[in-house]
Amino acid sequence: MANKLHQGTLCVQAGYKAKNGQPRQMPIYQSTTFKYDTSEEMTKLFDLESDGYFYTRLQNPTNDLVASRIAALEGGVAGMLTSSGQAANFFACFNICEAGGHMISVAGIYGGTFNLFNATFKKMGIDVTFIDQSASDEELEAAFKPNTKLVFGETLSNPGVRVFDIERFAKAAHAHGVPLIVDNTFPTPIFCRPFEWGADIVTHSTTKYMDGQGVQVGGAVIDSGNFDWDAHADKFPGLTTPDPTYHGITYTKKFGKLAYITKATSQLMRDFGCIQSPQNAFYLGLGLQTLDVRVRRHNSSALKIARWLEQQPEVKWVNFPELESSAEHGLQQKYLPEGTCGVMAFCLNGDKSYVGRFMNQLKLATIETHVADCYTCILHPAMHTHRQLNDDELRAGGIDPSQLRFSVGLEDPDDIIEDIRQALQAAK
Repeated sequence: MANKLHQGTLCVQAGYKAKNGQPRQMPIYQSTTFKYDTSEEMTKLFDLESDGYFYTRLQNPTNDLVASRIAALEGGVAGMLTSSGQAANFFACFNICEAGGHMISVAGIYGGTFNLFNATFKKMGIDVTFIDQSASDEELEAAFKPNTKLVFGETLSNPGVRVFDIERFAKAAHAHGVPLIVDNTFPTPIFCRPFEWGADIVTHSTTKYMDGQGVQVGGAVIDSGNFDWDAHADKFPGLTTPDPTYHGITYTKKFGKLAYITKATSQLMRDFGCIQSPQNAFYLGLGLQTLDVRVRRHNSSALKIARWLEQQPEVKWVNFPELESSAEHGLQQKYLPEGTCGVMAFCLNGDKSYVGRFMNQLKLATIETHVADCYTCILHPAMHTHRQLNDDELRAGGIDPSQLRFSVGLEDPDDIIEDIRQALQAAK
């Protein structure tokens, strides 16, 4: 029945069903450990012979209930929550790409993710090739190597808000026997479900729209269950050969479609411990209940504001895929016909000094590192989130020095427009 329910219903109903006399809202299992009556029961848990919980560093019932709701929204078979979106992207990739491996990533991604791939992964012995998402099929093909393990992209890029051609990149990845991982944070599964276009694994920074209030930091990894790891067993020995740390079990043989998430939980969460706190998972569960309603309001307001910005002489360009003038409009119509998100990029006609004065004059919109919650906020990527990148890397990511990332909140759009208007005038 769940597959026939609309997304708005899944936001409220999926994951947790209260039984007779149980709490209407899912409980917070705020406990480090879980008690068992016999040593044998605990032994089976440590050997992955039975389901259950023994230590919250690996799993927690509250987290699993919320993860199952996100999995239902995405159309996946299983999911896990992490302590942040950054941890989610790390787990999603490192679960199948270790030292000696290679991966392909779109260049114009969130600065923190770019730094993870470009700097930290190099220290871990993982080679990453960055490619423009509008690169030709021939250029994409040339990026693959014999040791390539995955391809990574963002449905809507942060901060450029470019639309990722999921189907094209999925086709290329599958032709080389590797999965496509897509960060679906900005559109959420309300506006796009990447699995329906060939993606294999989806990640989220649940800190953003899924929470919606800016009260918790977290991430999620969702597996479609569609990728056949055994068909490419030589590329993914961690999943297809015995794991000596669990007495030689082979994940694909023992867990089937749950192999990927089971390995990520039993290995990576065990060793890195980047679990989302049960309290944060509870906040996230509350946020998910109103996700369908909120993101539609964010999106409709953003479209109105983007159209207004396009007409202002102080604005050089606006990138919001739903605008007919956007180079991404065709892809938006294909992948996100009901809407995109509430985030846009725009560039002012002026130098960095003018950009700074404009930001300082805003009264409603706040200058902050966050994005995609109920408050309208703004930042300057070249000076803030992408400050660690040099000019060449900024250009490769499609970031103009005067570009701004603007996240439209739940305030009235006319009030937001008036705030921008007065700031543009005051900054002159």
